[in-house]
Amino acid sequence: MNKLTKVGLSALCGSLATISSANAGEMTVTGGVDMSWVSLGGGSSTTGNPIGMGSNLTFKGSGELDNGWTFGLTVAMLNSDAYSSTAVNIDMGALGALNINQGDSGNGIDALDDKMPTAWEEPWGNALGTGVQLVRGVGANSNVQYTTPKVLGSFITVAHAPEMGSADVNDKGSSGLGGSGSGYDATINVNPSLGTEILSGLNLYVGGHTTGANGENFINDRYEGVGGVTYDIGPISLGYATSGISTGKVAASAVDYYKNHMYGVAFNVNDDLSISYGFHESQQGFVNMTDTETMKMEMVSWQIAYTMGGASIRYAMTDVDNAAYQTAAEYDKEANVLSVSLAF
Repeated sequence: MNKLTKVGLSALCGSLATISSANAGEMTVTGGVDMSWVSLGGGSSTTGNPIGMGSNLTFKGSGELDNGWTFGLTVAMLNSDAYSSTAVNIDMGALGALNINQGDSGNGIDALDDKMPTAWEEPWGNALGTGVQLVRGVGANSNVQYTTPKVLGSFITVAHAPEMGSADVNDKGSSGLGGSGSGYDATINVNPSLGTEILSGLNLYVGGHTTGANGENFINDRYEGVGGVTYDIGPISLGYATSGISTGKVAASAVDYYKNHMYGVAFNVNDDLSISYGFHESQQGFVNMTDTETMKMEMVSWQIAYTMGGASIRYAMTDVDNAAYQTAAEYDKEANVLSVSLAF
């Protein structure tokens, strides 16, 4: 890890007054690289070059105000040194936290799209391009989120994106219309341990989203919802969740809704080795059900991961039926992925 620290000034040429509390905080840089080998089968049997590589850089800055509030900046740069997102978090202590975010998927219900326990990746995240539709809410758009202080391990978040579908905006700029109206998210995470050790690993969560219709892309409002439970007991982690999207579209051939349910189990053999099984089903329904049938996609993934200090070796064996909500034979796919990750 490389650390860059700005040092406060105390004097300039002996004539300027001392700058009190001029600590500008610190900036840290972390990074990593992921290397993978992919083998495709089924309808996705054309592998081509199986060697993949992804590089990541994350810049994090932090500081403190005179009243004790702390603030932090995160800038992510992902594959090929491409800019990904920026987020500023202000921790106001007993008043909660405020996050200004340029779409890093950490806010609103996007943070709850798939929280199932896994040794490595979600079933839909391994080389197959499933096209699954998950709840996103305001998470992929520039937004502001408020998080309440934790009470008995539980907290609430409220997030708002003034214009859904708009591009990221520079300082002193504006985006113009994104074509989808404004969006609102609310979530609640509950840890009902009741002071008992047996329930300390239990977490319940639920969240909802609405996008106000603006008459351009759809007529009705868009709604999204998610709810689930995860439970850690000893070396075993369990989870189940369900989610849904009402698109608001009204054309006869348009997609009316998506419904998802998912579950997973992970087992930590020891501090370094873990294995997991994950299942995800997604259903697509249309406005005019008499002309178009409901499409159902299913994904199953077995995974194993081993960590050695800053290095991790991961393997996933994944199958998907009816990828991209299509029933042709080429949309029944399978993939075997071997990955090595190095963190710096």
